[in-house]
Amino acid sequence: MQKIKPIAIHLPQFHPIPENDDWWGKGFTEWTNVTKAKPRFEGHYQPHLPADLGFYDLRLEESRLAQEALAKHYGIYGFCYYHYWFNGKRLLHEPLDRKLNNPKEDLPFMLCWANENWTRVWDGGEKHVLIKQEYSEEDDIQHILHLISYFKDSRYIKVNGAPIFIVYRPRLFPDIQKTIHVWRNEVKKAGFPDLYIGFAQNKEHSFNPSEFGFDFGFQFKPSFGTQRNPVFYSMNWKDKLIQRIKSKLRIKSKANPKKLEYYYDYENYSKIQMDLGFQKDVYPGITPMWDNSARRKIEPFILHHSTPEKYGEWLKYIIKNFTWKNMPESFLFINAWNEWAEGNHLEPCQKWGNAYLEKTKEVIEECSQ
Repeated sequence: MQKIKPIAIHLPQFHPIPENDDWWGKGFTEWTNVTKAKPRFEGHYQPHLPADLGFYDLRLEESRLAQEALAKHYGIYGFCYYHYWFNGKRLLHEPLDRKLNNPKEDLPFMLCWANENWTRVWDGGEKHVLIKQEYSEEDDIQHILHLISYFKDSRYIKVNGAPIFIVYRPRLFPDIQKTIHVWRNEVKKAGFPDLYIGFAQNKEHSFNPSEFGFDFGFQFKPSFGTQRNPVFYSMNWKDKLIQRIKSKLRIKSKANPKKLEYYYDYENYSKIQMDLGFQKDVYPGITPMWDNSARRKIEPFILHHSTPEKYGEWLKYIIKNFTWKNMPESFLFINAWNEWAEGNHLEPCQKWGNAYLEKTKEVIEECSQ
């Protein structure tokens, strides 16, 4: 078996920026929502509060070095940083810019362009837009020329010499194939053999990578309906209904008893994902936990009853059953390193400590022997 290379998705929104000051109030960071979270029902794990690393500020070298040291200790190969670009305007770029200028921060990294609108409801939609995402060939060229400055860094992750770049929502592009063609040309002009271009495969994006000119996808978890499940779709309607009821529980919100909210049992969800299997040219993905009720006051998505042991079983299944030899690399995407306001993090918290990191290292080492 190839040596597994866990890639943890990294959110840089843990420092104030002028735009967030204007939109959400002075001093806003991701911690603002995290600390306001409250349990919605009995047994609901909220708030998620950090342990070892504390309420860090990613402008500080000490915070970034502490993250990298923790990641290395537990076998994380690299971070996939969210990248924010709006027609030449960058947001939340300061932590990575400072890393580029600091040779002590040597953890490998790649970028994923979060190419959606910023909205007040955190859904990337068309309502309550704070800053809009627009596309053009001129912007494609300007953007890739900027990205090449990252690609040239020795710490930037490459596959056979080609820098990796990921697009979060390719369906938002007017012509993603044309954009990819422009990007590949510019990357080759810069001296690279090619661009290794991928996308986040989720409910919205379940196509085969080559269909739109991509080299690969990665399973962005959690996401229902990401891939067709031959077993599930061949069930009769009664069995389908039973399956849905088992995986979906309805509960009443304490805040509004008339408002029904939904949560999914983590173990049931993970079993469904295992049954879905894998798709050609798509790297596997996993989530340790998920609960975005800190961000979304209405209709949050909650994976309830996650534990390190249940996460470990899902992780073990992936490592043992994914056909690693069919991919040029052995990336395993973990969502996420530090999505605290989405209750989705490997970083130590006050409830679980380092248990999710320990389980990650334990399972990968055990399955790689």
